[in-house]
Amino acid sequence: MSAIAGLGTEVLDLEQVVVRGQVTIAVLLGSLPADLDTLEDRLAGTCARLGYRLSIDEGVGDNPPRLKRVVVTILGRPLRATHLAAVSSVITEHGGNIDRIRRLSRTPLTTLELVVSGTDVAHLRPALAATAAETGFDVSVSPAGLARQGRRLVVMDVDSTLIRDEVIELLAAHAGKQDEVAAVTAAAMRGELDFTASLHQRVATLAGLPVSVFDEVRDDIRLTPGARTLVATLRDLGFAIGLVSGGFIEVVGPLAASLGIEHVRANALEVVEGHLTGRVEGQVVDRAVKAETLKDFAAAEGLPLSRTVAVGDGANDLDMLAAAGLGIAFNAKPAVRASADTALNLPYLDAVLYLLGFSREEVEDAAAQRL
Repeated sequence: MSAIAGLGTEVLDLEQVVVRGQVTIAVLLGSLPADLDTLEDRLAGTCARLGYRLSIDEGVGDNPPRLKRVVVTILGRPLRATHLAAVSSVITEHGGNIDRIRRLSRTPLTTLELVVSGTDVAHLRPALAATAAETGFDVSVSPAGLARQGRRLVVMDVDSTLIRDEVIELLAAHAGKQDEVAAVTAAAMRGELDFTASLHQRVATLAGLPVSVFDEVRDDIRLTPGARTLVATLRDLGFAIGLVSGGFIEVVGPLAASLGIEHVRANALEVVEGHLTGRVEGQVVDRAVKAETLKDFAAAEGLPLSRTVAVGDGANDLDMLAAAGLGIAFNAKPAVRASADTALNLPYLDAVLYLLGFSREEVEDAAAQRL
């Protein structure tokens, strides 16, 4: 800038990017001096002294306002050139232009964020989702602008989402019925069985277990990789977090408390004289109740549904994913992947942060400040 100071030029735009030690600076100038040779000589001299290459183009006017903009986030492990070529082709076919690209993460997966103008979410999202499924990467398409800023509510399913396990299967293992229950659970999550009826069928196998089984199961739970990072980072951001589960409050409640999650809803198991009866108390948390719970949590936080994010894997999450501003199918069953706004098929739950626009560097900086 010192090279052109004093020439009366106006800086209309300025960008700098560093990629593997290579610095690229782009400057858009207006109010140029009548003698352009002086400007070019000064820039050429400065670049020669610093070891930079100089390129000058002349044009008229600034870029027109970009009123239709979306953010496309692509994730891969690995992310290949064929994936990027496919994304670029679809964007072009839908009249879009890639205005900016930045890397959000490098390891253990590569994530790129593309700001695209000239198209909209409704047209681009289904086309890119189909391409991603065919080609083997994950993609998210969201509105750009203020919709991506500010506080949000993130509500997650628990079994096979926040945790790697199915709580009812862990309980059933203590009754010697794990295989039987697992088969019913799998069919219910695929949407092949009525969830409420299948839940009662599975809970009946738990009759007679002592309440001490809850402590044993809590010790057996395995968090999904990235779950603790996701929750801690969302708390750092001041986001509201909720859990809604077709599992059981006796296990999910203490788990939520241990992670600092303020909103939680799950089924309750009936207990008589210190033993499970094999029945559920109160209303069953099914797919409709999950969606209503999302709305209740949002109302409690004073947030519109457009500022909510839902994450789940099973058929009983479908209504919740549809109701949320952003519904994310996480390692989900095929029917759920096909219906959700976004599908993540990677084993890291903290990848949700990339879909919200946060980089790995920002996440790690936040973690360091917590120490």
